[in-house]
Amino acid sequence: MSWIFLFLAGVFEVVWAYFMKQSNGFTKPLHSTITIITMIVSFVLLSTAMRTLPLGTAYTVWTGIGAVGALLVGVFALGEPINSLKLLAALLILVGIVLMKVSTP
Repeated sequence: MSWIFLFLAGVFEVVWAYFMKQSNGFTKPLHSTITIITMIVSFVLLSTAMRTLPLGTAYTVWTGIGAVGALLVGVFALGEPINSLKLLAALLILVGIVLMKVSTP
């Protein structure tokens, strides 16, 4: 269950990052509220996963999901530019996430 909580925490991290961008510096109340709520959900799920997962593993996987997810949302939802170096960086992060998963009992 911890890995499911951790995955969901990472997804909510992507959601709050997207809505933080949309909040325009917390000047839009609805987007700002969604940002704060999804931040709280993400942190609660992360802390729940950390009950049984090591800190280094949980935090690394959480931030990795957030980083790659935010990149994808930026490219596909916001039209941000992508290049081969960014793709390579995302691939390396994904490899790191997989290695953290398989190296954790």
